[in-house]
Amino acid sequence: MTEMTRRQMLVGTAAAAVAAAVPLVQSSSARAAAPQFGKQAPGFYRYKLGSFEITVVTDGKSRVPITDAFVTNASQAEVKAALAAVFMDTETFFGPYNPIVVNTGANLAVIDTGNGEAAYLSTKGLNGQFLTNLAAAGIDANAVDTVIISHYHGDHINGLLKADNTLAFPNAKVLVPAPEHRYWMSDAEMSRAPSPRIDMLFKNVRRVISGEVLKRLHTYEWGEEVIPGISAVGTPGQSPGHTSHVVASGNSKVFVHGDVTHAPYLFVRNPGWHPFYDHDPVQSEVTRRKVLEMLANEKMLVQGYHFPFPGVAHIEKTATGYREVPIQWDPQI
Repeated sequence: MTEMTRRQMLVGTAAAAVAAAVPLVQSSSARAAAPQFGKQAPGFYRYKLGSFEITVVTDGKSRVPITDAFVTNASQAEVKAALAAVFMDTETFFGPYNPIVVNTGANLAVIDTGNGEAAYLSTKGLNGQFLTNLAAAGIDANAVDTVIISHYHGDHINGLLKADNTLAFPNAKVLVPAPEHRYWMSDAEMSRAPSPRIDMLFKNVRRVISGEVLKRLHTYEWGEEVIPGISAVGTPGQSPGHTSHVVASGNSKVFVHGDVTHAPYLFVRNPGWHPFYDHDPVQSEVTRRKVLEMLANEKMLVQGYHFPFPGVAHIEKTATGYREVPIQWDPQI
C-alpha cells in the first residue's frame, strides 16, 4: 500500500479549492465570445518638422480593377507581377488618399481635401473620410485658415464641399495654382477636352470651383511662397498645372508631392510607366524622374498623397529606377 505524503496532501487540497472556486462549463457554446468591431480606429498620424506639426489624415481609399488600360505602356501581366512582388492584390488596385494639415504656429493649413463628405456617403465610408478623421484628430474644420490645392482632380478638391454643398472649411482662404486654374476654367480648353474622362473632370471642376469656394479663392504662381513656410513647385504632367509643395521649418523639409508618382510600388519603382490618369504622360514621366532624382540626391523627406498611409518616406536609387523607404512609425511626436 502506498502512503500519501504530507506534500501530496497539500497539493491535492489546493487543487480541490481551485476546482470549487471555478464554475463548471457545461459546453463550449455557453461561453460569451468577444464581439468583433468591424472597423478601424480613426486614421491620423502626426510628426514634427522643425517647429511645425504635420498631421496626416486619411481620406480612405479607392478600388480600381487592373486591366490592360491601367498602365498605358506596360502590359497587364507586368503590372500584376509588380503588385504580386509587393504582396498586393493583383486584380484590384487599392489607392489610398493622404491629405495633410500643417500647423505652423501662425497658420493651420490643409493641403488637398480628399474626395468629400458626399463620397463618404456614396461609398459607404470607403473614402471621403477626411472630415471624420480630422475631427477624431482633434482638429476643428472651422479653425482651418488656409486650404492649399495641388491640382483640380476630384480626389483633391471635392472635399472643399460638404455633402449639402456648404463649405467644409468656412473660415479658410483657398489657394490654388494659377496655371491649373487657368486651364480648367478655360471654356476653350473645355471645348476641346481630349477624352470623356477629361470632359468629366472639367464638369466637376466647374461644380466645385464656384459659388462660395470661388469667392474665397486666390491663385499662386510656381516658385512662390504660398504661406510662410510652404512654397510651390511646378510639377506638371499629371494635370497641366499640377503643383507640389515644399514645407520647411528650420533645417527640416518635406516635399509634399501630390500625384507625381501616385502608387510608389508601381511608379517609383517603374518611373517610365504611364498610368491612365496622367493628363500628359510624357511630361509626367519627365517630371517624375526629375523629382525622384532630386529626392534621392538631397535625401529629402517626401509626403505622398497616394503612398501607403501615413505616406511619409525617403527615396533611394536602385539599379532599375528608385525605391521608396517608408519612415518608421513613431509613437511619439
